[in-house]
Amino acid sequence: MTQSPATNPSAQSRTPAQVLKEARRRDSRAERARVLEAIRSLQQSGEKITHAAVARTAGVSSWLTYADGVREHVEAAISGQTAPRPSKRDNQASTISLRVDLELAREEIRKLRTERDQLQRNARLHLGHQLDQIGAADLTTRVYELNHSKVELEALLATKTAEANGLAHCVTELEDELTAARTSLRQMIKTQSKGATSST
Repeated sequence: MTQSPATNPSAQSRTPAQVLKEARRRDSRAERARVLEAIRSLQQSGEKITHAAVARTAGVSSWLTYADGVREHVEAAISGQTAPRPSKRDNQASTISLRVDLELAREEIRKLRTERDQLQRNARLHLGHQLDQIGAADLTTRVYELNHSKVELEALLATKTAEANGLAHCVTELEDELTAARTSLRQMIKTQSKGATSST
């Protein structure tokens, strides 16, 4: 029984790149199968087999008919054709066919270049986005560190302020005690002086 992607753990663990790669692999297999079917169709109909004819019949890009694993089948089919004695008309048709193949190849090259340029732009945008994300993450970390340092400094300042207030209070108390001691000492001196005078 085939599991759905929602219940298949391996399907859930695949990355988007892996899913895209698998989809391209399936498309490639399907296109190659259409090429082989197109070759059989052209052989049965007796039509002239060329790379361009196979590509048109299969509905694929002409470059695929030159790819490894496909080119061998196309060239074998071309070699297996009964080669009638070429006539002037055949030569003209062959020239036209070559021109068509050339134009198709040029069109395919233009498409590939456009796709390459698009992929390069997407890669640059993706890289820029990643750099932006990295910069934002670093900035967030830095802000967190600064806030943490601010809290620590505020706590240290509060502690030092409390210590300073406590010391100031102690100084005030000591000054009061010193003043009281001086007053008491002066009083004692006066009392002793009076006693000494009375005794004489």
